[in-house]
Amino acid sequence: MEYIYASLMLHSAKKDINEENIKKVLESAGIQVDDVRVKALVAALQQINIDEVLKSALVTGAVAPAAPAAAPASEEKKEEKKEEKAEEEKKELSEEELSSGLGALFG
Repeated sequence: MEYIYASLMLHSAKKDINEENIKKVLESAGIQVDDVRVKALVAALQQINIDEVLKSALVTGAVAPAAPAAAPASEEKKEEKKEEKAEEEKKELSEEELSSGLGALFG
């Protein structure tokens, strides 16, 4: 992940994303550099428009916070279930009360 961050730092600084620059960023952060990973990253990034990727990530990120809004609906369902259980318990209690009342009558 730190390799990607290094490339994003270079991109935001408008520096060339090449093996030498990525190595410099990683080494300055005290990260041991794997030359194979650096070469693979540079090769992969040559075919990617980083600005477009960042734009799509921002659009996707703006949509993500909307998901928690669905949580209250599930809370409402939980409350409805609690209310239904409470009503069932009331019915059960009233049936028990009736049977105990009948038992007292017929002793």
